[in-house]
This record gives sequence, C-alpha cells and structure tokens, in this order.
Amino acid sequence: MGIRKTSTADTAFLTLDKAALYLGIAPNTLYVWRHRRQGPPSFRMGGRVMYRISALDEWVNEQERADSRSNSAVSPLHRRPERRAR
Repeated sequence: MGIRKTSTADTAFLTLDKAALYLGIAPNTLYVWRHRRQGPPSFRMGGRVMYRISALDEWVNEQERADSRSNSAVSPLHRRPERRAR
C-alpha cells in the first residue's frame, strides 16, 4: 500500500511510521535521524511526531542535489587534482 500525494489537509502530514514508508526507509532510521537532529524536518502535533509531505519531498530533492552521483557539479571526478600541502 503506497502513500499518494494529495492537497487535502487530512493527508498533508504523515506520522513517523507513514513518513518512513513514504521515504522507503525503516521507521527506526527516521527515529534515529530525528534524535540526532538529522534527516527531514519534523514537529510534534498533538503529542505525535509529524512530517509535512512537502517538507519530505524538498528534503529528498536536497539530498539528490547534494549527491555527487546525481549532480555532476559536485562530483569530485570533475575537479582538478589538488596538490598536497608540504
């Protein structure tokens, strides 16, 4: 069962478990990232950890742009070799 993106208020936010499913990662990974203040932005709403779907999508896009395999502008293979300091 996948999670579809819609614009209704009922599905604008995901719980930690549903956000993990949406990202295709283990809920524990998302929990650890939250604890370490890494990963996508989250917040508490009514005592539950929630993720905004638009924030998850933006976070994934940022990860893709920062990855040298997806973005040749940041690939070390496209830079001139650096000289070692003496």
